[in-house]
Amino acid sequence: MSFSSDAKAELCQNRLDKKHIALAEAYGVLLYCNAFSAMEVRVITASPDLVRRLPRLFKRAFALEFDTLPPPERTGKCSFVIRDRDKLARIFAAFGLERDATLTQHINLGALEEEGCMEAFVRGAFLAGGSVTDPEKRYHLELATPHKSVSREMIPVLLDMDLSPKETVRAGNSLLYFKKADLIADFFTRLGAPVTAMSVMTAKVDKEMRNTVTRQINCDSANADKTVAAAQEQLEAIRRVVRACGLDALPEPLKDAALLRITNPAASLADLALLSSPPVTKSCLSHRMKKITALAERLESLE
Repeated sequence: MSFSSDAKAELCQNRLDKKHIALAEAYGVLLYCNAFSAMEVRVITASPDLVRRLPRLFKRAFALEFDTLPPPERTGKCSFVIRDRDKLARIFAAFGLERDATLTQHINLGALEEEGCMEAFVRGAFLAGGSVTDPEKRYHLELATPHKSVSREMIPVLLDMDLSPKETVRAGNSLLYFKKADLIADFFTRLGAPVTAMSVMTAKVDKEMRNTVTRQINCDSANADKTVAAAQEQLEAIRRVVRACGLDALPEPLKDAALLRITNPAASLADLALLSSPPVTKSCLSHRMKKITALAERLESLE
């Protein structure tokens, strides 16, 4: 199963014992399903958990059954249909609407005033028209509806839940979407799917840890490359000095530094400082190496 299917499965575990909650969730399903008009209600879903939940949801919300149900053995996409005029009229009336007078769907906020209704409404919208990408791959949650006005009116509903979506249009559907892990986790927490929310945050933490380790490895690698490059420059400077006048011509501190570098060609300055006898600071050793390099450059200019 996909991450989106698992999320819907968890959301479908929310109880339907209160009628106003069932009505609100059913309202979200209707406004985000494939068709909700004066002629037809049609819900198509591939979620097996929603397939089992829809008949109970509509029975609790409207005390009615679907005209067409998918065969019991059906897998994959399943279709639920209502075309009976009396049933459609009962559904519209439940939200203060008239079947024959409704041309464009809008969100009737008056039908969502009781406690928990907003969350149930958005839950229904996600179950019917939502999807979420596996957070191990990327962060993306969207709600898609064929009703442009509904999508625009959903924005303040989500804002009231401290969720700030972005909007776009795709294939004739109006979309609201989130691309931040924190918002997606908050979305599922508010809708009653804490396990899904935790999975999103766990994925975020894991990604951040991997990125931190990768940055540290890259940083260490870059530092190692710099150490090797600096050591090679110092060795080349020492070779020029040896060719020009020999190590014995150097002052004792510079001669000691040169010998340390020759015998430890890959060591860092910090390591060389510890190997010095007597020990010196990294800064002191660096100063000596710079003197050797400067001397090599002067000698080269005289050739």
